[in-house]
Order: sequence, then C-alpha cells, then structure tokens
Amino acid sequence: MQITRQADYAIRAMLYLAREGKGKRVATSDVADAQRIPPSFLAKIVSQLSIAGLLHTSRGMRGGISLARDPSQITLLDVVEAIDGPIRLNECVTNEGVCPFEAECPIKPVWCDAQVELVNRLKSVNLAMLAEGQPSQVAAVS
Repeated sequence: MQITRQADYAIRAMLYLAREGKGKRVATSDVADAQRIPPSFLAKIVSQLSIAGLLHTSRGMRGGISLARDPSQITLLDVVEAIDGPIRLNECVTNEGVCPFEAECPIKPVWCDAQVELVNRLKSVNLAMLAEGQPSQVAAVS
C-alpha cells in the first residue's frame, strides 16, 4: 500500500498551516510555493479538505486557507481519508463474501490486523505533534 501523491501533498499543506499558527489565513499560492505543490493540484486538495471540514477557505484580497480545527484535533488519518477515502488494505477486510476462499483463508486475519494497526497509528498522530517537532512523542505512540 502506498498513499497517493495527493494525500502526501495534503498532509504537507496541513502541516504547513499548523506551523503557521491557529486561525492564521495563508494564501494558497504561499502554501504551494513553500511545499512545492502544483497550484492547480493544491486547489483540488483544498476543496476536498474543505468539504471534509478540515479547512476553512475564503476568497478575496484577505482570503486564503486556514485550519478548521485546532491542530491537536486533526489526525493523519483525518487528512488521508479526506483525500483517499477509508483505508482498506484488501477488499476482503471490509467486504464480506468477496473472496471465495474467505472461510478457510489464513491471510485475511493478517490483513485485518494490519489494517487496524495502520488506522490506529495514523489516528494517534495529530498535526500539533508534528508541528511541534516532537519525533519522540510521534515514535512513542507505536
């Protein structure tokens, strides 16, 4: 499994905003420049993050984007799922009956456990932790 480039850009943009400070509006062009994200691609990402309730957007001379919640209340899982949808390592993890070998499959429990661990890991890391540069705190949540 690999997160999409779009999700990676979304995380970088959200982290940039978290570092700027709570409630500070930033021009999308500044975010695009600082994070080396193509502006047209960032516009699509901003739209998805706004729909998910993670960003506030405003147009005009004093417009820009800002976090919709405190950085401590936005997890990596929130951002990834806002862009890529629910994490699913394998179709059989969330859809019963899709695999003809389901009843005797020795691999399905491994996929299920791995998915739970990944979701919990992403849920345990928030933007404030990353913005504050607390790698020991981030690593300790394992």
